Amino acid sequence: MRNKLQIFTNFANTLLPHETHYLLGVQQLADQVKLGILERVDYNCQHINQFTPYDPNIDKRKYSHLKNWVQQRLTELDVDAHFEWMSTLERQITTDAIEAEEEKTLLREIRQYQHPGFFFTKFYELVQQYRHFLLIRMRYADHQTVHKFLETYQEAYANSKRISEQFHQATLDIVKQYSENSAESIQWEKWLTRIFYDETLEGYTRYMAFVRLTFISFNYRKLDLLGEKFAYLDRIFGEGKFYSKRILLNYYHLRMLLHARLREFDKAIHYGYLSIRGKTHDYLFYVNNLGAVLLRGNKPQEALTMMRNAAPEMKSSQNFYNKVGFVAFYIKCLLQNQLLRNAESYAETFLSAYEKEVLQYRWHTFFTAYMGALLSQRKFQKMIRVTTKYRLLDLEKGYETRPDYVPALLWYTSIAQYKEEIIDKNTLQRRLQDYFNAHRGEKDRSHQIGELLNELKPHAPEVINYLQIWT
Repeated sequence: MRNKLQIFTNFANTLLPHETHYLLGVQQLADQVKLGILERVDYNCQHINQFTPYDPNIDKRKYSHLKNWVQQRLTELDVDAHFEWMSTLERQITTDAIEAEEEKTLLREIRQYQHPGFFFTKFYELVQQYRHFLLIRMRYADHQTVHKFLETYQEAYANSKRISEQFHQATLDIVKQYSENSAESIQWEKWLTRIFYDETLEGYTRYMAFVRLTFISFNYRKLDLLGEKFAYLDRIFGEGKFYSKRILLNYYHLRMLLHARLREFDKAIHYGYLSIRGKTHDYLFYVNNLGAVLLRGNKPQEALTMMRNAAPEMKSSQNFYNKVGFVAFYIKCLLQNQLLRNAESYAETFLSAYEKEVLQYRWHTFFTAYMGALLSQRKFQKMIRVTTKYRLLDLEKGYETRPDYVPALLWYTSIAQYKEEIIDKNTLQRRLQDYFNAHRGEKDRSHQIGELLNELKPHAPEVINYLQIWT
């Protein structure tokens, strides 16, 4: 029998802890029954693994009214909704199609503006455009109101534009280091920190500074840079500032990544599930990373179920970076659930359909998973053929300068060559040991290396056991 409260339950399951915490803080509900429902919604959001059903004996209209109230309050607060409103007005002003009621609303916002808004730069540019619209129509009274606003915040706007230019250079350095290890970005850490804490700047700029600081922290493995900043944002979000569901989902995703790097997997998984409670443009990216965290947290069945539920989004996605990543982690889920043939078949079907895209996007992640599927079935000759066909060892050499480099494809191929008697024990041992000699004392990759060695060990214990003692 279908749950009579399924619509409300589904809606409540999309809400986030910071949303319900804020709503409880500002509510003035006279109806104690509705307040009780809201408190249960909040409890379920805070304890996502301990769902408490909603009382079916309560008048269904109370659930409907509460749902409408929640949606209205969050929409009023939503900075992304405000951005969409500004974009619509911009189009209407440009095409001389703005309506009288919309003009009244815009003029009221200009008069009541409290600096800094979250999208201050966007609002300032909208007002600039509106000034032209008014002047050409000789609406001098309204023009004076608009002109005064623009003069008052002219320097703040100029400062925002200057910061935007510096942001571009900082982002170039950060992304180049993250993706290619071809630049340094630590020089931006202090500047970005100042931007993040500067409460005179618009919220968008400050949150973007935070996102870039997380990249720097992960690039340099300086995780202590983030704790205080996450705590600051936690308080800000609780007050209803910087609010949009998109931003909160991103915040939860970044918290998942931080806790995963600290090997706090229970916390990471908690925030990971929160990050996929809404289907934004980055939903599949968040799913992929949560899948990886669930596997690292020894929850392969949970990971497989979660990724299967997200498969429709993968199939419809046009982002092949995320699409290839999804397939790679799905293969690993199948492997850890002992569905070995399924893993091999899934990899080969996708590779046959999207060979060009695989080689262009995340090929190392994909082939690492595929080779793992072949290794698990002791298909050593096939592993060698795949390596040769796609020149995987040549491709992997280009990864040697990356901070997270582990020669997985070289080691997979070497094990296959050893089992096929193409190379001897000493050659295999030397290939493995060369990596340890080059990276002696580096502990950042120890867990990743340990997992790979454990995977290889059943096929060459006489070599791996020696390495484990040696390291």
